[in-house]
Amino acid sequence: MVSANEFSHIVKLDEIGAGASTVRLSADLAARNGLVARFQLAALDNLEAEVAVSRDAKGVLAKGRIRATLSQYCVATGEPVSALLDEAMEIRFITEPTVGADVEIELKADDCDTMFYDGQGVDLGEAVAQSLGLALDPYPRSPDAYERLKAVGVKAEDEDESLGALAGLRDLLTKK
Repeated sequence: MVSANEFSHIVKLDEIGAGASTVRLSADLAARNGLVARFQLAALDNLEAEVAVSRDAKGVLAKGRIRATLSQYCVATGEPVSALLDEAMEIRFITEPTVGADVEIELKADDCDTMFYDGQGVDLGEAVAQSLGLALDPYPRSPDAYERLKAVGVKAEDEDESLGALAGLRDLLTKK
């Protein structure tokens, strides 16, 4: 069976009917605290998901929405930055291949939202957690981040005044 994590919610294959089954998930305090630690968040006040789970010839498809109320640390100031997430998710679960010494696994571009499962059940909670991680702002900034960065000498991209050997190239190219 799939190993447990902070927000594990295993759905066994025999619980998935012929059509799509809707599963509603809500992270309790312990799960949210675990996800705060995993994703280095300032807070995770709420995490909910509604996911339609169905089976087909390729495996199990989980499609739905995740909603979260959270705070991340500003990359410039370290202050908490509040965020509301409302993201679509679509994950295909495929049976985990038996990996031997000579087996290579090649993923295609459309396999990026693919998770493996053991053939008995899928962990929807982990799929939601990973979708949350992908939806997070990689560079959260507080409202006064620009001013604080400017005060310590960090320039915005449009303020760059290059002094290298190629400094005049930009001007030459724009004079066309």
